[in-house]
Amino acid sequence: MGLDDKIKNAAEDIAGKAKETIGKVTNNERLEAEGKADQVKADAKKAGEDVKDTFK
Repeated sequence: MGLDDKIKNAAEDIAGKAKETIGKVTNNERLEAEGKADQVKADAKKAGEDVKDTFK
């Protein structure tokens, strides 16, 4: 996993957490759900990259 991929995944995870928090505070269920989805997507990408790294 390249360093830039790790940074992008971390940024996506952080952005997702921020969206989720803002959604909770503002009682915006759609924004909260988007934040959770962004986090799941970032976690999936990280897991895929970890598998690639294992086989290198």
